[in-house]
Amino acid sequence: MENLNRPIGLAPDRQMPATLARTYLSGVFMWMFIAMGITALTAYLFATTPELLRLLINPETGGMSLTGWIVMLSPLGIVLWMSMGYQKLSASSMLLIFILFSILMGASLSFIFLAYTGASIAKTFVITAAMFGFMAFLGYTTKTDLTKFGSIMFMGLIGIIIASLVNMFMRSGTLDYVISFIGVLVFTGLTAYDVQKLKRIGAQMTAEGENTRKMTIMGSLTLYLDFINLFLFLLRFLGNRR
Repeated sequence: MENLNRPIGLAPDRQMPATLARTYLSGVFMWMFIAMGITALTAYLFATTPELLRLLINPETGGMSLTGWIVMLSPLGIVLWMSMGYQKLSASSMLLIFILFSILMGASLSFIFLAYTGASIAKTFVITAAMFGFMAFLGYTTKTDLTKFGSIMFMGLIGIIIASLVNMFMRSGTLDYVISFIGVLVFTGLTAYDVQKLKRIGAQMTAEGENTRKMTIMGSLTLYLDFINLFLFLLRFLGNRR
């Protein structure tokens, strides 16, 4: 996730006015919140509409259907598509893809409503929002360079991915607990790091244009992923199972 919003091809020779930098960050957070809203609405609709839920679950086996697996795995493919196709895709195309991504994420997250109570999901969401907001503020205001800290967090993320793959075969409850704990720490730290990085990107911009709009969407995607992952790891601790 660290490289999702790297400033591609941007080599300014002067500082952009602070107002444009703030406009860039405002756009990043605006589209992040819009995507979060789309995801939340989609997740609720799928969880409360049996016809939609049956698209994801095989009624005979009780497991996921082919459509369910596609919905679960496609967000990863879309992230790679947006990142690798940055140069070729237009800003409007990237925005439409980002909206599609948020819808698919909502459909895949509908399963949490089946596993956890609505009250615990709401409580975890509020706690996640508070933690995310605090770390975003910290990342925006701190004078400390978080570059090295971000590198450590990214290494931790790689470790989480590897450990999660291993635990798919081991099915260890203890390892799952450790992964969740580290996951909370990693995505809490990445939030501050990513916000500081986005602030620096905004300060380096020289003019509004197609590249700026594309970077706004990529920045929104980065923060969206930080929030969602933090929420899911916290839910393992705070969620009350049905």
